[in-house]
Amino acid sequence: MTSRRRPVRDPTMPRDPHTSPPSPAEPLPGAHERFNELVGDLDYPMFIVTASAGGRRAGCLVGFVTQGSIDPSRFLVCISEQNHTYRVAREATALAVHFVPSSANALAELFGGRTGDELDKFAHCEWSPGPLSTPILAECGNWFVGRVLDQLRLGDHVGFLLDPVETRMSTPQSDFTFHRARRIDPGHEA
Repeated sequence: MTSRRRPVRDPTMPRDPHTSPPSPAEPLPGAHERFNELVGDLDYPMFIVTASAGGRRAGCLVGFVTQGSIDPSRFLVCISEQNHTYRVAREATALAVHFVPSSANALAELFGGRTGDELDKFAHCEWSPGPLSTPILAECGNWFVGRVLDQLRLGDHVGFLLDPVETRMSTPQSDFTFHRARRIDPGHEA
């Protein structure tokens, strides 16, 4: 049995009303609120993303991330447009994605609870220059650097599609999770 794969539609092209399915119905009342409540119960790992461009450094705590492909390897990191890090990342050729260990509460507070608009976060933590000029945080032994392939507007966040170019893995660690991060007052609203 052969399966027919639907071609991926180019979202910039208009739909053909004769061959394209109709647009989905409007969401039911309260659907978004119930969805947010449902996914709010998930407890996933948090990451710190760092970037460097135009002589500026930035970094922030993020939770909206996912591996997007195995072959070739791809990873998607989503950053709020309100975030100082977004303004640096949109000009960067690469981003560093740090797996935050559960023991790094102060680091998570620094990168999640302070804004780079008011504070040089890197003056308050140990870091070193990494591949493709990305800042690498010493407290995070597991990280990778990905070359930015694309930027995708996804509502109030922009997704950065990354092609991993270097990876470091230290000893196994437990992760700093979303439910712990919820206690941090954000440096910027999403």
